[in-house]
Amino acid sequence: MTKGKKIVANTVDSEEMRVAILDERGRLYDLYLERMWERQRTGEIYKARVDSVLPGMHAAFVNLGDGRNGFLYLDDVPDRNVKPNAEMIVQVVKSARKGKGARVTPRVSLAGRYLVLVPGGHETGVSKRIADEDERARLRGLARSCRPQGYGLIVRTVAEGCDEENLMRDVEELLEQWQEVEENGRRNAAPCLLYRDLGLLERVLRDELDGDVTEIVVDNEEERDRVEEWLKHFRDGEPPEVNYYRGNTPLFEIYGIEKEIEGLLDRKVWLHSGAYLVIDQTEALTVIDVNTGKFTGSTDLRHTVLATNLEAADEVARQLRLRALGGIVVIDFIDMETDEDRRALVARLQELFRKDRYRARVYGVTGLGLVEITRKRARPDLRSLVSRGCPFCGGLGWVEKEESVAMQIKRFLRKVCQSSRSEALLVEAYPAVARYVGETYLKAWQEEFGRTLFLREVPEFSWARYRLDSQGSLAQMEHRVDLLERREERAVVHRAAASPRV
Repeated sequence: MTKGKKIVANTVDSEEMRVAILDERGRLYDLYLERMWERQRTGEIYKARVDSVLPGMHAAFVNLGDGRNGFLYLDDVPDRNVKPNAEMIVQVVKSARKGKGARVTPRVSLAGRYLVLVPGGHETGVSKRIADEDERARLRGLARSCRPQGYGLIVRTVAEGCDEENLMRDVEELLEQWQEVEENGRRNAAPCLLYRDLGLLERVLRDELDGDVTEIVVDNEEERDRVEEWLKHFRDGEPPEVNYYRGNTPLFEIYGIEKEIEGLLDRKVWLHSGAYLVIDQTEALTVIDVNTGKFTGSTDLRHTVLATNLEAADEVARQLRLRALGGIVVIDFIDMETDEDRRALVARLQELFRKDRYRARVYGVTGLGLVEITRKRARPDLRSLVSRGCPFCGGLGWVEKEESVAMQIKRFLRKVCQSSRSEALLVEAYPAVARYVGETYLKAWQEEFGRTLFLREVPEFSWARYRLDSQGSLAQMEHRVDLLERREERAVVHRAAASPRV
């Protein structure tokens, strides 16, 4: 099989699922992360109750029954007649983020492999990412012949080259899903969840799987079986190879993905030439500064600046995709003296974002020499998922969330348990992290790994530092923990409620 893109799924942990797409060179191309306690994901459909109407904001807050109210623009409601306690079916179009509730709309749509079904719609559309006009016309004609009365259809990018039979099968399955949503809405009182989209891995396969993907690697046997079943149902032609990874070293470490993820939280990003980017996220926008750094060029200043800016443009597009950054992006490229070079830079950016599955627009170079870009914000950005405001400096800096450090500890625990026969293990961590793990995961991890786990709070540790001791038998570990508690007045050790059978 020819070498192409690769989908690598880290699904062995029930608390967190991560899916990475690697390009033909084995470099991280895109990253998706989902945690079990996340709520109000994009695409979910609710039967909601209007909690309050705010005429001054021309908006309403609706109770989704899931802890945090959704935000509804009245312009999205056909008759704009929204009153408190009214019930309506709404869909999440933007997930909750940074203290803001989910953005919802009554304009519901269901995504299939090739088509998007729009109940109550009347139009037939084709993805703008399909550039060939003849193919667009062919697909539009097929979609019109498949479109049910009272519904709209949008042809997705992956449908390029698809035949009528596959489109019709997609329509039938989407109609069944919508009928089930309507039936759930009739049977259940508001507020309640009516429809949840596919799991993360299935969504990535549905949205990203194309002829360029030649291999799918998973570290969970059940997920491997589900992927193979999904491919039989949805994939035409030669399917990608599906491999089940059984090794002791975590899957993301094998492919070098873990190290790349760590780099995605850094402000500074080095380029191959020796130039670098500085990326700063604010509440309103993302600011990126381009610097020549160690790059001195080989001809003259003009060509050095242009080469640096073009290389930076490539990395900017990659970083926005990997960090899931959206909204307003302002880039301070190195000043260029000629309009020709500025046009070359804008053309490169437009070409790069033309391939982006989230709609982006490049506004050109401003009078101050800045480039402004807007990119659709379709999912939470990586930093908001894995980090939080620093508790030591009043929120001026960032540290990884307690659950992010907890997942690092669990992955390390699994690695040790697979290579060690120790009956008991002692994990030492910063107090806030240790308390979080003790209250949330300790008992479940003990049962999962079949080892007795002790968790000790160490105030001297930095926030994300942890240490693991796996030497000795259960009796020896219990004796060591008892000594620690007697010797140190401040020693706090967490123990699971019951010891597993070893």
